[in-house]
Amino acid sequence: MHPREATRLLKGVRAAALAGDRPPAAPRPEIAESWRRMLAGGVHPDRDARSRMLSAAETEERRHVSPLREVLPVLREGLLPALDGALHIMVVADADGRLLWREGHSSILRKADRLGFAVGADWNEAVVGTNGVGTALVARRPVQVFSAEHFVSSHHEWTCAGAPVRDPRDGRLLGVVDVSGPLATMHPATLAWVSSVARLAERELRIRHLESLERLRAVAAPLLARLPGRAVAVDPHGWTAAVTGLAPAERVPLPKDFAPGRVWVPQLGDCVAEPLPGGWLLRIAQERTGPAATRVVLDLSRAGAWSATVYGSSGSWSQELSPRHAELLFLLAESPRGRSAAELAAEVFGDPTRTVTVRAELSRVRRHLAGVLAHRPYRFAEDVEVELIRPEDPAALLPHSTAPAVVRARLGRTGPGMIP
Repeated sequence: MHPREATRLLKGVRAAALAGDRPPAAPRPEIAESWRRMLAGGVHPDRDARSRMLSAAETEERRHVSPLREVLPVLREGLLPALDGALHIMVVADADGRLLWREGHSSILRKADRLGFAVGADWNEAVVGTNGVGTALVARRPVQVFSAEHFVSSHHEWTCAGAPVRDPRDGRLLGVVDVSGPLATMHPATLAWVSSVARLAERELRIRHLESLERLRAVAAPLLARLPGRAVAVDPHGWTAAVTGLAPAERVPLPKDFAPGRVWVPQLGDCVAEPLPGGWLLRIAQERTGPAATRVVLDLSRAGAWSATVYGSSGSWSQELSPRHAELLFLLAESPRGRSAAELAAEVFGDPTRTVTVRAELSRVRRHLAGVLAHRPYRFAEDVEVELIRPEDPAALLPHSTAPAVVRARLGRTGPGMIP
């Protein structure tokens, strides 16, 4: 059927559905379900409603914390080469339906702008009606929305195909990759194409996960070799990297709000949890167990080779630090009473409103240093001895950092909460 003929038919189907009449043809099940949600939710079929756009800073913060950032090269390689010739655009949205990345033919991008189909926009189904991004998020499966299958009439000149991307570690929905374009440019095979690329992205995430397990295994194996009794090293999602004294299981379900110290793990019983870089050491509790982390050495003495070394009852391990993580840990080492996210944002970025970025970065640090770092406020734990090793020349402290607090420290000055 020609696209224009199909559009006329779909408009008749939609009009009948809105009027409660018998349609000339039955809408596809996923479209019918979406239309019922729109009618129940009060979405106006002929009014183009839009929610507040994210600011550039808010969009960048969401991009920074989104795991989809890691698979952008896969999505681009799988989709972009064909987009210009086909007059399509690629859109990547997070699990809230916020558009974070958008690329493709420039003329189609301009048309998309007029629809509000722009970076930072909210394309949740409850806001803009049936569409390839929001409906795929609700249905949790690939969805193609053709012309008048869009609930809102202003979208009828478009067709879109969206496929969810899930985290292979826990099945969590990360977002949607979508290919959209004018009505005449789309093909029924587009949905299969987009779905295949989404699966490639999930495969890339799985490969990265296996690589992270290998890194955790390299750290955990020497520790486990020295431990008496039974123990297992797992990543933050419970996937097993190494075991001693018990049969290996592929995954250990971890309790919600998992934290260092004594913890009940259903599959293992009473355990003592200790942090490792990229995971946890779970020692099945004996009658006597020592403390987890007792001392941390923050070594900032060599430019570009910053590290945190943690000492505990099972031995010691080191974690290399990125420039940002070195900055944050330096500030916490200098502030025993702790700092709020807003205070850290002011000292790192000169902007106390950038708390989302600070929390995201500290969340990454705490995956490796849980038990060493506490929060509310952020600080080193009270029972952990902290040693800070600075470079001999104060001017060599984190030399490329522009964080206001670090700049002051290089000049020998102090700021709020910092120890001279």
